[in-house]
Amino acid sequence: MDPGLVALSSAAATTLVTSMTTDSWEQVKAALVKLWHRRHPEQAESVSADLTASRSGVVAAQAAGDEQAEADLLAEWRSRLRRLADDDEQLQDELRRFTEEFRHLLSEPRGVSQVVMRAEVHGSGRVNQAGRDQTVISS
Repeated sequence: MDPGLVALSSAAATTLVTSMTTDSWEQVKAALVKLWHRRHPEQAESVSADLTASRSGVVAAQAAGDEQAEADLLAEWRSRLRRLADDDEQLQDELRRFTEEFRHLLSEPRGVSQVVMRAEVHGSGRVNQAGRDQTVISS
């Protein structure tokens, strides 16, 4: 087994699994499915579904504190990416670019972050704050 390919697939899988709980997930997923489509276009749709299922698995594993489940997903994608890029130098180059493009996600905080908001209202002022979605109905 080529040690360079093993290292590349490990780095790419780490980038992929780490990104599953970030705001950049859809962008990462699309990039990987596009890469997969170049070598195995007939598998691209099922890989997309597998990525969605893996993301759900990572989110559930983190919520349950199940580090082994997350490690298992990492090992699964490492193996799949190694097989994908095996004997294809052009695809290996693209996998390197994928890893470089999304490397910054490795240092982003994962999971739910704490949101702190402060507001000060005077007179008849009004404040609406939300950490995410908000619906305001005026009467």
